[in-house]
Formats: sequence, structure tokens, C-alpha cells
Amino acid sequence: MTEKKRYRVVYDRNNCIGIGSCALLQPERWVMIRNGNDNRADLIGGIAQKDGILVAEFTEEEFVQFKSAAESCPVNVIHIIDLQTNEKII
Repeated sequence: MTEKKRYRVVYDRNNCIGIGSCALLQPERWVMIRNGNDNRADLIGGIAQKDGILVAEFTEEEFVQFKSAAESCPVNVIHIIDLQTNEKII
């Protein structure tokens, strides 16, 4: 059985400006938080790291959706890493 390709999404929540294109394009993994001054996206299933960074791993089944969400971000705070090659795709 062939192992599925795996990726990591790295999201810099502190620098999100709350446009919401990620949540619009991939609502199963992104949600907008509207709470006073905190009007940013949250990565559903993301694991908090230091300095407002959230990370999550995913397989090739979600690649197109995560790539679309990352490319739609006007401030480039969503990055995708290929876990096999460690290449930063976005």
C-alpha cells in the first residue's frame, strides 16, 4: 500500500488581518473568530506553538484546499511545507 503524501500548514495567527478568505475557501479547516478586537481566523485542529503560530498536518486529499486558502491570504500568513522534502511550497 502506498503511503499518502503529508504536508504541514503553518499559520501565523498574530499577523492575520481577518479578511476571511481562508474560511470561505476551506470552511472545514478554518473559522473566523469575531470577538471584540480578535477578528482573525482559527485553524481547526491546529496545535498552538509559540508566538501565535498554529500548525496542523494533512494529507494530499486536502492539499488543493489548503493551497487555495494559503494563496488567497493577502498578508501571506499561511504556509505549506512538504514533510517528505521539507520544501516550503507556499
